[in-house]
Amino acid sequence: MTTHRSTGLLQRLIDGSLVKQILIGLILGILLAWISTPAAIATGILGTLFVSALKAVAPVLVLMLVMASIASHQQGQKTHLRPVLVLYLLGTFTAALTAVLVSFLFPSTLQLVPGANDVAPPSGIVEVLRGLLTSMIANPVTAIMDANYIGILVWAVGLGFALRHSNESTKNLVQDMAGAVTFMVRIVIRFAPIGIFGLVSSTLATSGFGALLGYAQLLVVLVGCMAFVALVVNPLLVYWKIRRNPFPLVFTCLRESGVTAFFTRSSAANIPVNMALCEKLNLDRDTYSVSIPLGATINMAGAAITITVLALAAVHTLGITVDVPTALLLSVVASLCACGASGVAGGSLLLIPLACNMFGISNDVAMQVVAVGFIIGVLQDSCETALNSSTDVLFTAAVCQAEDERLVNNPLRN
Repeated sequence: MTTHRSTGLLQRLIDGSLVKQILIGLILGILLAWISTPAAIATGILGTLFVSALKAVAPVLVLMLVMASIASHQQGQKTHLRPVLVLYLLGTFTAALTAVLVSFLFPSTLQLVPGANDVAPPSGIVEVLRGLLTSMIANPVTAIMDANYIGILVWAVGLGFALRHSNESTKNLVQDMAGAVTFMVRIVIRFAPIGIFGLVSSTLATSGFGALLGYAQLLVVLVGCMAFVALVVNPLLVYWKIRRNPFPLVFTCLRESGVTAFFTRSSAANIPVNMALCEKLNLDRDTYSVSIPLGATINMAGAAITITVLALAAVHTLGITVDVPTALLLSVVASLCACGASGVAGGSLLLIPLACNMFGISNDVAMQVVAVGFIIGVLQDSCETALNSSTDVLFTAAVCQAEDERLVNNPLRN
């Protein structure tokens, strides 16, 4: 009888709502950090293992899914990648423009401190683009080991097209391998509540939010911009595609993708979560198997906001006057920088000097702004990743659902 009850409890845990279980893990993590700091720090290993497992399986998952999708692609079958790319680029630029407007309405200033120039940012946009091109021709084994998703995508697409001319047994083997990797991903994702518990408890115990109080206004502007994009701008873009109430889809993506991304603080680690959500939403696999890893590289609304807000905070601190054309140019530069953020060590923060350079701000001062970014990174990076990653699924779902409705309303146009 005891064994039967234990089995039933385990089955309920496996079949239960993952979001509810993550919420329980979040609450327990907060309580543990409040009750016992040493115990909370010790549980950090659970979060580290969870994030490491996601990062380990994500490159292989992207390689196999993209390769299998292209290899089994039938002639005339559409993947809808072009409209997804349009939404990605439009969403990133709109986010940068929103950050410019909010920064002018609520100007923030910084307390710049010396000694923040111990890391080297890229010297210009050309260097960022050169890095992206170099990533494209990386050795495939090295690309997988380093989680270089640009290189992984290039090899997956190339191998996929080559395998389209193989026999059916080879294609079936590739599909079976993709299915096996997907199964491993499902197992890893089921441990999300435990991982979130460890991440939350250790983060609160070691960092807390005391260091963030000195930058309260800057954080309000940053998080406010990201919330506005997530709850206003993105829904408008989705409505433009699907022509119906976008908020059920928006909230689903924020709840099931954004929450996990907030705590893992890694778009790469959240790729398996996004893949599983796309499957749950019954989206076109040929589309999301490419658009999700691609979005983790170029769909960077949160990064565009971070670059813009912190650069303009430096501008306001130094008393530099900015006209409208320069502000628009900053939006374009921030969007381009954001698209290259994943290929640069340190993510979006190390691209802030590129934006500061537009206003003649020295590299020493710009690197002090980067240091401020690292101080508030506990909250800023979490919100940025949540916005970036959840938007990948949101825009992919919007395009797929719009295409499905078009086919239903015009079946002869298929």
